Amino acid sequence: MKIYRLIGIITTLQQKKNVTAPYLAEKFQVSRRTINRDIEDICKAGIPLVTTQGAGGGISIMDGFSLDTTVFTKQELEAIFTGLKSIDSVSHSASGENLARKIGKSPAVQVSGHMLIDLASHYKDDLASKLELIKSAIETSSCIAFRYYYEKGEADKLIEPCLAVFKWSDWYVFGFCRQRQDFRMYKLRRLWNLQITQEHFSPREIPEEKTRFGSHMTDDYIVAAVYDPCVKYRLVEEYGPDCFTRQEDGRLYTEWGFTTKEQALEWFLGFGIRVKVLEPGEMVDLMKEALDAARALYS
Repeated sequence: MKIYRLIGIITTLQQKKNVTAPYLAEKFQVSRRTINRDIEDICKAGIPLVTTQGAGGGISIMDGFSLDTTVFTKQELEAIFTGLKSIDSVSHSASGENLARKIGKSPAVQVSGHMLIDLASHYKDDLASKLELIKSAIETSSCIAFRYYYEKGEADKLIEPCLAVFKWSDWYVFGFCRQRQDFRMYKLRRLWNLQITQEHFSPREIPEEKTRFGSHMTDDYIVAAVYDPCVKYRLVEEYGPDCFTRQEDGRLYTEWGFTTKEQALEWFLGFGIRVKVLEPGEMVDLMKEALDAARALYS
Protein backbone atom coordinates (compact mmCIF):
# COMPACT_ATOMS: atom_id res chain seq x y z
CA MET A 1 0.00 0.00 0.00
CA LYS A 2 1.15 3.53 -0.74
CA ILE A 3 1.12 4.71 2.87
CA TYR A 4 3.59 1.96 3.78
CA ARG A 5 5.96 3.18 1.09
CA LEU A 6 5.69 6.87 2.07
CA ILE A 7 6.52 6.03 5.68
CA GLY A 8 9.46 3.95 4.45
CA ILE A 9 10.81 6.75 2.23
CA ILE A 10 10.66 9.33 5.04
CA THR A 11 12.40 6.99 7.47
CA THR A 12 15.05 6.08 4.89
CA LEU A 13 15.80 9.77 4.25
CA GLN A 14 16.22 10.35 7.98
CA GLN A 15 18.66 7.46 8.21
CA LYS A 16 20.75 8.06 5.08
CA LYS A 17 20.27 11.85 4.66
CA ASN A 18 20.72 11.63 0.86
CA VAL A 19 19.55 8.87 -1.51
CA THR A 20 18.86 8.54 -5.22
CA ALA A 21 15.54 7.83 -6.92
CA PRO A 22 16.88 4.56 -8.42
CA TYR A 23 17.92 3.44 -4.94
CA LEU A 24 14.42 4.08 -3.57
CA ALA A 25 12.78 2.46 -6.60
CA GLU A 26 14.82 -0.71 -6.09
CA LYS A 27 14.33 -0.69 -2.30
CA PHE A 28 10.55 -0.44 -2.53
CA GLN A 29 10.21 -2.39 -5.79
CA VAL A 30 8.38 0.30 -7.77
CA SER A 31 9.21 2.47 -10.81
CA ARG A 32 11.16 5.73 -10.68
CA ARG A 33 8.01 7.50 -11.86
CA THR A 34 6.18 6.17 -8.78
CA ILE A 35 9.00 7.39 -6.51
CA ASN A 36 8.78 10.84 -8.11
CA ARG A 37 5.06 10.98 -7.37
CA ASP A 38 5.74 9.84 -3.80
CA ILE A 39 8.28 12.64 -3.34
CA GLU A 40 5.67 15.16 -4.51
CA ASP A 41 3.12 13.77 -2.05
CA ILE A 42 5.60 13.95 0.83
CA CYS A 43 6.30 17.60 -0.02
CA LYS A 44 2.56 18.33 -0.13
CA ALA A 45 2.32 16.82 3.35
CA GLY A 46 4.67 19.54 4.64
CA ILE A 47 8.06 17.80 4.63
CA PRO A 48 10.30 19.76 2.20
CA LEU A 49 12.49 17.46 0.09
CA VAL A 50 15.22 18.65 -2.22
CA THR A 51 16.44 16.92 -5.40
CA THR A 52 19.96 17.71 -6.65
CA GLN A 53 21.55 16.60 -9.92
CA GLY A 54 25.06 15.40 -10.76
CA ALA A 55 27.66 13.45 -8.83
CA GLY A 56 26.74 13.11 -5.20
CA GLY A 57 23.24 14.33 -5.94
CA GLY A 58 20.00 12.75 -4.89
CA ILE A 59 16.98 13.33 -2.68
CA SER A 60 17.28 14.77 0.81
CA ILE A 61 15.35 16.67 3.44
CA MET A 62 15.89 20.43 3.16
CA ASP A 63 18.65 21.79 5.39
CA GLY A 64 17.30 23.62 8.39
CA PHE A 65 14.05 21.67 8.45
CA SER A 66 13.90 19.97 11.83
CA LEU A 67 12.24 16.66 12.56
CA ASP A 68 12.45 14.90 15.89
CA THR A 69 15.59 12.76 15.56
CA THR A 70 14.14 10.03 13.36
CA VAL A 71 10.71 11.36 12.28
CA PHE A 72 9.20 8.63 14.46
CA THR A 73 10.21 7.57 17.94
CA LYS A 74 10.72 3.89 18.67
CA GLN A 75 7.35 3.78 20.41
CA GLU A 76 5.66 5.41 17.42
CA LEU A 77 7.29 2.97 15.02
CA GLU A 78 6.17 0.05 17.18
CA ALA A 79 2.60 1.36 17.01
CA ILE A 80 2.84 1.83 13.22
CA PHE A 81 4.30 -1.63 12.59
CA THR A 82 1.77 -3.26 14.91
CA GLY A 83 -1.03 -1.58 12.99
CA LEU A 84 0.39 -2.50 9.60
CA LYS A 85 0.96 -6.11 10.60
CA SER A 86 -2.59 -6.33 11.92
CA ILE A 87 -3.79 -5.40 8.42
CA ASP A 88 -1.55 -8.17 7.06
CA SER A 89 -3.60 -10.63 9.12
CA VAL A 90 -6.53 -10.05 6.74
CA SER A 91 -4.49 -9.73 3.56
CA HIS A 92 -2.89 -12.18 1.17
CA SER A 93 0.17 -9.89 1.05
CA ALA A 94 2.66 -9.03 3.79
CA SER A 95 3.12 -5.32 3.12
CA GLY A 96 3.53 -4.36 6.75
CA GLU A 97 6.07 -7.11 7.38
CA ASN A 98 8.01 -6.15 4.24
CA LEU A 99 8.14 -2.50 5.27
CA ALA A 100 9.35 -3.40 8.75
CA ARG A 101 12.10 -5.53 7.22
CA LYS A 102 13.15 -2.83 4.72
CA ILE A 103 13.46 0.07 7.14
CA GLY A 104 14.13 -1.82 10.34
CA LYS A 105 17.83 -2.51 9.75
CA SER A 106 18.99 0.52 11.67
CA PRO A 107 19.31 0.23 15.47
CA ALA A 108 17.28 3.43 15.66
CA VAL A 109 14.21 1.65 14.30
CA GLN A 110 14.56 -1.84 15.71
CA VAL A 111 11.19 -2.65 17.26
CA SER A 112 10.40 -5.34 19.76
CA GLY A 113 6.92 -6.30 18.61
CA HIS A 114 5.39 -7.04 22.00
CA MET A 115 1.87 -6.97 20.59
CA LEU A 116 0.20 -9.25 18.04
CA ILE A 117 -3.20 -8.39 16.55
CA ASP A 118 -5.04 -10.95 14.42
CA LEU A 119 -8.07 -9.35 12.78
CA ALA A 120 -9.03 -12.49 10.86
CA SER A 121 -9.45 -15.21 13.50
CA HIS A 122 -10.44 -18.42 11.67
CA TYR A 123 -11.59 -16.65 8.51
CA LYS A 124 -8.44 -15.21 6.93
CA ASP A 125 -8.70 -16.73 3.45
CA ASP A 126 -12.32 -15.73 3.04
CA LEU A 127 -11.96 -12.27 4.62
CA ALA A 128 -8.77 -11.40 2.78
CA SER A 129 -10.36 -12.05 -0.61
CA LYS A 130 -13.46 -10.05 0.25
CA LEU A 131 -11.48 -7.12 1.68
CA GLU A 132 -9.23 -6.97 -1.37
CA LEU A 133 -12.26 -6.86 -3.68
CA ILE A 134 -13.90 -4.16 -1.58
CA LYS A 135 -10.70 -2.09 -1.47
CA SER A 136 -10.35 -2.34 -5.26
CA ALA A 137 -13.99 -1.37 -5.75
CA ILE A 138 -13.62 1.69 -3.50
CA GLU A 139 -10.47 2.82 -5.30
CA THR A 140 -12.13 2.52 -8.74
CA SER A 141 -15.57 3.78 -7.61
CA SER A 142 -17.18 0.55 -8.76
CA CYS A 143 -20.39 -0.91 -7.33
CA ILE A 144 -20.26 -4.33 -5.71
CA ALA A 145 -22.94 -7.02 -5.78
CA PHE A 146 -23.44 -9.89 -3.36
CA ARG A 147 -25.93 -12.30 -1.82
CA TYR A 148 -26.73 -11.32 1.77
CA TYR A 149 -28.13 -13.58 4.50
CA TYR A 150 -29.88 -12.08 7.52
CA GLU A 151 -32.65 -12.71 10.04
CA LYS A 152 -35.48 -11.95 7.60
CA GLY A 153 -34.09 -14.19 4.87
CA GLU A 154 -31.69 -13.46 2.03
CA ALA A 155 -31.45 -10.94 -0.78
CA ASP A 156 -29.24 -9.77 -3.62
CA LYS A 157 -27.61 -6.41 -2.91
CA LEU A 158 -25.98 -3.74 -5.06
CA ILE A 159 -24.08 -1.07 -3.13
CA GLU A 160 -21.61 1.75 -3.61
CA PRO A 161 -18.84 0.77 -1.15
CA CYS A 162 -17.36 3.51 1.03
CA LEU A 163 -15.47 1.84 3.88
CA ALA A 164 -14.29 -1.51 5.16
CA VAL A 165 -15.04 -1.38 8.89
CA PHE A 166 -13.76 -3.53 11.77
CA LYS A 167 -16.18 -3.14 14.68
CA TRP A 168 -17.87 -5.29 17.32
CA SER A 169 -15.12 -7.91 16.73
CA ASP A 170 -16.15 -8.41 13.11
CA TRP A 171 -15.68 -7.00 9.59
CA TYR A 172 -18.30 -5.03 7.68
CA VAL A 173 -18.61 -3.12 4.42
CA PHE A 174 -20.26 0.28 4.73
CA GLY A 175 -21.82 1.79 1.65
CA PHE A 176 -24.82 3.26 -0.13
CA CYS A 177 -27.48 0.64 -0.87
CA ARG A 178 -29.11 1.22 -4.24
CA GLN A 179 -32.28 -0.66 -3.22
CA ARG A 180 -32.76 1.13 0.12
CA GLN A 181 -31.41 4.48 -1.13
CA ASP A 182 -29.52 4.88 2.13
CA PHE A 183 -26.18 4.05 3.78
CA ARG A 184 -25.99 0.58 5.30
CA MET A 185 -23.54 -1.80 7.04
CA TYR A 186 -23.18 -5.42 5.89
CA LYS A 187 -21.29 -8.10 7.82
CA LEU A 188 -18.73 -9.77 5.55
CA ARG A 189 -19.35 -13.26 6.93
CA ARG A 190 -22.99 -12.97 5.90
CA LEU A 191 -22.35 -11.92 2.31
CA TRP A 192 -21.34 -14.30 -0.47
CA ASN A 193 -20.84 -14.35 -4.24
CA LEU A 194 -19.17 -10.95 -3.89
CA GLN A 195 -18.15 -9.38 -7.18
CA ILE A 196 -17.16 -6.02 -8.61
CA THR A 197 -19.64 -4.85 -11.24
CA GLN A 198 -19.09 -2.74 -14.35
CA GLU A 199 -21.32 -0.06 -12.85
CA HIS A 200 -19.45 2.99 -11.57
CA PHE A 201 -20.58 5.72 -9.18
CA SER A 202 -19.62 9.20 -8.07
CA PRO A 203 -18.55 9.12 -4.39
CA ARG A 204 -21.24 10.56 -2.14
CA GLU A 205 -20.77 12.83 0.83
CA ILE A 206 -21.41 10.71 3.92
CA PRO A 207 -23.53 12.43 6.60
CA GLU A 208 -21.62 12.50 9.90
CA GLU A 209 -24.40 10.72 11.79
CA LYS A 210 -24.16 7.75 9.41
CA THR A 211 -20.58 7.04 10.52
CA ARG A 212 -21.51 6.93 14.21
CA PHE A 213 -21.99 3.20 13.90
CA GLY A 214 -24.21 1.71 16.55
CA SER A 215 -25.45 5.06 17.87
CA HIS A 216 -29.02 3.92 17.19
CA MET A 217 -28.58 0.97 19.55
CA THR A 218 -29.90 1.63 23.04
CA ASP A 219 -30.09 -0.60 26.12
CA ASP A 220 -33.60 0.32 27.23
CA TYR A 221 -35.05 -3.19 27.58
CA ILE A 222 -34.21 -4.06 31.19
CA VAL A 223 -34.16 -7.72 32.28
CA ALA A 224 -33.47 -9.13 35.74
CA ALA A 225 -31.99 -12.63 36.05
CA VAL A 226 -29.98 -14.93 38.30
CA TYR A 227 -27.07 -17.09 37.08
CA ASP A 228 -25.30 -20.18 38.36
CA PRO A 229 -21.88 -19.18 39.82
CA CYS A 230 -20.13 -21.49 37.33
CA VAL A 231 -20.81 -18.98 34.50
CA LYS A 232 -19.38 -15.99 36.37
CA TYR A 233 -16.46 -15.83 33.92
CA ARG A 234 -18.89 -15.19 31.05
CA LEU A 235 -20.58 -12.34 32.91
CA VAL A 236 -17.21 -10.79 33.73
CA GLU A 237 -16.07 -11.20 30.11
CA GLU A 238 -19.10 -9.31 28.85
CA TYR A 239 -19.71 -6.67 31.53
CA GLY A 240 -16.82 -6.68 34.01
CA PRO A 241 -16.28 -8.00 37.58
CA ASP A 242 -18.78 -5.61 39.21
CA CYS A 243 -21.73 -6.45 36.96
CA PHE A 244 -23.57 -8.74 39.39
CA THR A 245 -24.66 -9.07 43.02
CA ARG A 246 -23.98 -12.35 44.81
CA GLN A 247 -27.06 -13.64 46.60
CA GLU A 248 -27.17 -15.66 49.84
CA ASP A 249 -27.70 -18.89 47.86
CA GLY A 250 -24.57 -18.12 45.81
CA ARG A 251 -26.38 -17.28 42.59
CA LEU A 252 -25.44 -14.11 40.72
CA TYR A 253 -28.14 -11.46 40.29
CA THR A 254 -28.01 -9.05 37.32
CA GLU A 255 -30.24 -6.31 36.02
CA TRP A 256 -29.06 -5.31 32.53
CA GLY A 257 -30.38 -3.44 29.55
CA PHE A 258 -30.66 -5.00 26.09
CA THR A 259 -31.29 -3.42 22.70
CA THR A 260 -34.21 -5.68 21.80
CA LYS A 261 -36.23 -8.55 23.23
CA GLU A 262 -34.74 -10.78 20.55
CA GLN A 263 -31.19 -9.93 21.60
CA ALA A 264 -32.03 -10.62 25.24
CA LEU A 265 -33.68 -13.95 24.38
CA GLU A 266 -30.65 -15.09 22.38
CA TRP A 267 -28.34 -14.13 25.26
CA PHE A 268 -30.27 -16.02 27.95
CA LEU A 269 -30.87 -19.12 25.84
CA GLY A 270 -27.11 -19.39 25.44
CA PHE A 271 -26.83 -20.22 29.16
CA GLY A 272 -29.26 -23.15 29.11
CA ILE A 273 -30.11 -24.25 32.64
CA ARG A 274 -27.47 -21.92 34.14
CA VAL A 275 -29.79 -18.88 34.18
CA LYS A 276 -33.30 -18.01 35.32
CA VAL A 277 -35.04 -14.89 34.02
CA LEU A 278 -37.03 -13.13 36.76
CA GLU A 279 -38.64 -10.16 35.02
CA PRO A 280 -40.24 -8.64 33.06
CA GLY A 281 -42.99 -11.23 32.73
CA GLU A 282 -42.90 -10.83 28.95
CA MET A 283 -39.33 -12.14 28.83
CA VAL A 284 -40.17 -14.99 31.20
CA ASP A 285 -42.96 -16.04 28.80
CA LEU A 286 -40.65 -15.78 25.80
CA MET A 287 -38.12 -18.03 27.55
CA LYS A 288 -40.81 -20.60 28.37
CA GLU A 289 -42.04 -20.63 24.77
CA ALA A 290 -38.51 -21.04 23.40
CA LEU A 291 -37.68 -23.85 25.85
CA ASP A 292 -40.99 -25.63 25.13
CA ALA A 293 -40.24 -25.44 21.41
CA ALA A 294 -36.75 -26.86 21.99
CA ARG A 295 -38.18 -29.68 24.12
CA ALA A 296 -40.69 -30.49 21.35
CA LEU A 297 -37.80 -31.11 18.95
CA TYR A 298 -36.72 -34.09 21.06
CA SER A 299 -40.13 -35.46 22.06
